[in-house]
Amino acid sequence: MQQRQLGPFSVSAIGLGCMNICHAYGAPVSEQQAERVLLAALDAGVTHFDTAALYGFGASETLVGKVLSPHRSRFTLASKCGMTGVDVNGDGKLVRVIDGRPATLKATCETALQRLRTDVIDLYYLHRWDKQVPIEDSVGALADLVREGKIRSLGLSEVSAALQTEYSPWTRNPEIAVLDACRELGVAFVAFSPVGRGFLTSTPPDVSALDPKDIRRAMPRFAPANYAHNLELLPAYNALAQQAGCTPAQLAIAWLLHKAPHILPIPGTTSVEHLQENLAAAHVRLSPEVMQQLDEVMHDRRVVGGRY
Repeated sequence: MQQRQLGPFSVSAIGLGCMNICHAYGAPVSEQQAERVLLAALDAGVTHFDTAALYGFGASETLVGKVLSPHRSRFTLASKCGMTGVDVNGDGKLVRVIDGRPATLKATCETALQRLRTDVIDLYYLHRWDKQVPIEDSVGALADLVREGKIRSLGLSEVSAALQTEYSPWTRNPEIAVLDACRELGVAFVAFSPVGRGFLTSTPPDVSALDPKDIRRAMPRFAPANYAHNLELLPAYNALAQQAGCTPAQLAIAWLLHKAPHILPIPGTTSVEHLQENLAAAHVRLSPEVMQQLDEVMHDRRVVGGRY
C-alpha cells in the first residue's frame, strides 16, 4: 500500500472509515462481520482507522478497540469528540448533540480511551465546531490532552479550512478554499464519503428501499425527485471508469489520490469484498485526460440537492 503523510504519521494512502460497521446506513452488521472487515483491512495494509464517539453512540469505538487493540502498534488510530449521544429527555433514547465545552471533550476522551482499549489516541478531532463555545476553548482542551499524553495530535472536522470533510467527484465544497489552505499550511486533508455515500459505485442505492434509519433519507440529493436527476449523471461517469479499467468506486477514490498528495480518502464499508475493491484503487492510474473528463461529467454544479 502506498503511504501518505497524516500530520506526523505515515499511513496507508487509503484508510478505513469505521462509521458503517455500526451506524448511519440502516441496520448495523453483526459484530462478527465488523470484525472480519476490520481485520481484513489490517491484513491488506491499511494503517489508518477512523472512528468517533458519535458512531453508534460508542459502538464503533468499542468494536475497534475489541478487535484491533491487540494489534495497536500496527496502525494509526483516529477518533473524534464534540458530537455525541445524550439522553436529553430522560427516556433512554440518545440524541445527537454538539457539545464543544472543554470538560465535555475531556470526559469524552477518557471514555474513548476505555472503549478503544488504548493509552493514547494518535489523532483526535473536534467532530464539529460548537458555535456556543469559542473555538479557542475547544481546541485548547484538545491541546491539554496532548500535553497530558492522552492524544498525540489534534484535528478539526467540517470546520472551515478543516483537516477532515466530505470530498468526492459529486461533493466539491473543499475546492472552494480548504484544499488550498491545507496545502499552504502543510496539513493533511482526510476525505470522508469518497464514493458519495454509495452513489459512485456499481450499485448505487435504491432510495425507495433504504432502511428507515438510513441517514440518506434526510439528505436532499437522495430525495426521490433529485435522485432521479442525479442518476442521469452516472452513464457518462461509468463510461469513464470503464475507459480507465476500473470500477466506479475505484474511479472516485483514485481521482482523490490523483488530485493531490496531501489528500487521504477513508471509504467505509461493511463488506470485505468492497473493502478489497476500494483498496485496489491505490493501483489505478488516471491520465490527465480522464481527470479532466471526470471533472466535466461529475461535479457539484450538476448535482441536484444539498449535502444536508
